[in-house]
Amino acid sequence: MNKEDIEALLLKGPFHQWLGLKVISVGAGEIELLATWRPEWVVNVAGGYTHGGILATLIDLTADWALVSETGKGVPTVDLRVDYHRAAMQGDLKCVGKVIKSGKTLSVSEAQIFDGEGRLLASGRGVYMTPAAK
Repeated sequence: MNKEDIEALLLKGPFHQWLGLKVISVGAGEIELLATWRPEWVVNVAGGYTHGGILATLIDLTADWALVSETGKGVPTVDLRVDYHRAAMQGDLKCVGKVIKSGKTLSVSEAQIFDGEGRLLASGRGVYMTPAAK
């Protein structure tokens, strides 16, 4: 699938639209997304940082959608691990995903989230149920 096809499929989801997602690039088993910052992401007004759930969501969907270049559709999450490295402040987020292992039943992908200055904010890995070939 090409970048435009994947973005059209991704943006069918209202939640993905709300996250302000844009597909920057797609390769074999790889994807780069941009998530447009929203004030609703802030968990602590005094601190101004983004809720960790938003970062976990971006890890999950970026790792998942890295598989789309191989599967042609989003796949269900079986397990997810997220590590937080620094607070995400106001600003768009770059999300980079890569397939680690593509299997017949289960596949593994990882993702990293960066701020506008290229600092690593969060990273993680997911296990996804791979659809049977038709």
